[in-house]
Amino acid sequence: MNGNVYNIEDRTRRTVPERSLAEILQEVKNEFIDFVETRVAMLVSEMREKTQEIKAAAPLAVVGALFAVTAWLLLTAAIVAVLTVAFGSSAFAPFIALVIVFVAYAVIGAGCLWMAFGRLKAQSLMPERTMNVLKEDKVWLRNESRQI
Repeated sequence: MNGNVYNIEDRTRRTVPERSLAEILQEVKNEFIDFVETRVAMLVSEMREKTQEIKAAAPLAVVGALFAVTAWLLLTAAIVAVLTVAFGSSAFAPFIALVIVFVAYAVIGAGCLWMAFGRLKAQSLMPERTMNVLKEDKVWLRNESRQI
């Protein structure tokens, strides 16, 4: 030993295999493609789940709309019956029957519509998980770009 604390000759020099610019760009391109494919797959999966919720609520909305339209038609028929009774000396039996059916259909229609819209309101159509991951990616990219 020659007394030099910093004996450079004794150190083994590590060599880092040098890569060409083309190899580095190819790796970055492949990572970017994987990144985009992962995010697109996540978005498709989440939108498929949202579509399932809409498909579950749609029949209730259709039934509710059907009963609501029927209720409107029966209300119209009830008004016609009232006017008929008001101008005629016939019995109130047809009017009472129409009102009872109207109330029953209106309650059923309103209940179905209320349940359908409640399900849709509870489920946001925004792909929340995908948006959260993209926000995290944005923060990560900012931090990485600051280190460069």
